[in-house]
Amino acid sequence: MTVTNLILAVTVVVSLFAFSNRRLLDRLIFNPYVVNARGEWYRFVSSGLVHADVFHLVVNMFVLYGFGSTTELFYDFHFGSKGTFYFLMLYFGGMAMSIVPTYKKRMHQPSYNALGASGAVSSVVFAFILFNPLERICLYGILCLPGILFGVAYLAYCFYMDKKGGGRINHDAHLWGAVYGLVFTVFLKPQLLMEFFQKLIYFRNAI
Repeated sequence: MTVTNLILAVTVVVSLFAFSNRRLLDRLIFNPYVVNARGEWYRFVSSGLVHADVFHLVVNMFVLYGFGSTTELFYDFHFGSKGTFYFLMLYFGGMAMSIVPTYKKRMHQPSYNALGASGAVSSVVFAFILFNPLERICLYGILCLPGILFGVAYLAYCFYMDKKGGGRINHDAHLWGAVYGLVFTVFLKPQLLMEFFQKLIYFRNAI
């Protein structure tokens, strides 16, 4: 079993239990006010194991399943025996770092809650794009774009929606999860950034 599939299985099990157990959900959900008041820092990670509903869970796990194992293979190829450890840092680091801005903005709002693995999943997707920027990514199987174009459009959309405000989706977490995925992977191996631009230049010269 790959690390991706293990993460997926654990997340599904915990999320399903939390759907029918409000006490468990309250213990795991990300509430910045509670984190600040009680020092329950584990919520930066535990909140990524629970979801708002079945649709929310299915979307996140579908995307993780589609990109996780391949990104894991890239990590194994580039980082050898440390690949699995670094991939775990990519996923769970993305989960935690993606909601740091939310924590800072909402730490004095007792009623605010956030949950879901979207920040972590965004980290994985953007690490994938760094490794393979020309691979086509399809949105709901309809709109297919090279990874680099999808990535730019996704970041622009998240930034716009976060500034617009309103709604239940934490677009800020999506945005910072994606940024973490890129920055963390480049930090581990700066050469990957040069290879990324070389692939883009080759593609531009080929068209």
